[in-house]
Amino acid sequence: MNRRQLMLAGAAVVSVAAWPEARLWAQQTQDFIEGPPVADIPAQQLSKHVWMIYSPDGFPTPENRGMMANIIFVVTSVGVVVIDSGASLQIGQMAIRMIRQVSDKPVVAVFNSHYHGDHWLGNHAFVKTFGDKLPIYALASTITKLKGAESNLWRGLMERWTNQSTMGTQVVIPNTAVQHGQVMQFGDVSLRMHHYGTAHTPSDLSVEVVQDKVTAVGDIAMTNRIANMDEGSYPGTFKYYKALIAATGEQLWVPGHGRARQDLLKTYGDFMAGIWEPSLKAVEDGKSEAEARAAVMKDPRVASRAKTMEGFEGNIGKYISLAYLEAEKVAF
Repeated sequence: MNRRQLMLAGAAVVSVAAWPEARLWAQQTQDFIEGPPVADIPAQQLSKHVWMIYSPDGFPTPENRGMMANIIFVVTSVGVVVIDSGASLQIGQMAIRMIRQVSDKPVVAVFNSHYHGDHWLGNHAFVKTFGDKLPIYALASTITKLKGAESNLWRGLMERWTNQSTMGTQVVIPNTAVQHGQVMQFGDVSLRMHHYGTAHTPSDLSVEVVQDKVTAVGDIAMTNRIANMDEGSYPGTFKYYKALIAATGEQLWVPGHGRARQDLLKTYGDFMAGIWEPSLKAVEDGKSEAEARAAVMKDPRVASRAKTMEGFEGNIGKYISLAYLEAEKVAF
């Protein structure tokens, strides 16, 4: 092709691209390849240094485009630290826009509370914006889990649950392990790491913002959503709460799902005990799982949540079954 032909071809492309239909097609193609942007959710200040981008939804849908988990960030004198980055590239990009409304400092670190995808798939947006050398911290067990099939499993699930809204999200695994008790200094703010065994998962990291008496607890407790206990432990959850409270004292507890509350561990712990204790007693008394379920549903700690808790109807039966199975192991 000579120079004149190249110029004519280029002009034709420009002309076609100028057609409204062509522009629409190009936009739709881009949306499919990368997925549409997520609507802005302005950050709410929780304390001197801590902000939260609150997710009103507890489960992913095509309508919320996967925005189902809170994103927390800490503004320090040396930069912004993010705790849980969201469920997709697009959610992470929205979080960056909201961070920039609060601070012009760069993001200098990201922490992932555990390996469920709604808490770390947004890592892609942060390395895309701040560079692939950005430290992304998690427990070693989380990193190991995500190096296996878990990471791509979660990416695929989020695409399916949101009707492909999260397309374009790439797996970015945490690159630096942290340990229980480790204290990390970011300018004027100290972050302390906590891990007390299996609660929601075997890999639950809680991050304490020491100066503010604020602790991000991931999914070990939720304000008004029934937690996934497939990989968790009821006695382990109670043990975790007790140890965390003993180590930190009074805190504002910030969950991965729901509002931050000072009484969060008590209120959610009461709900969990309302499932666990009748299940354990049923096992000890030689009663069936069906009888355990009936006892749980009558327990006021559970019954009081039945009409208001997100996901209650669809999940309570499963989590009673899990409690009963764990109670059998504990009792015998």
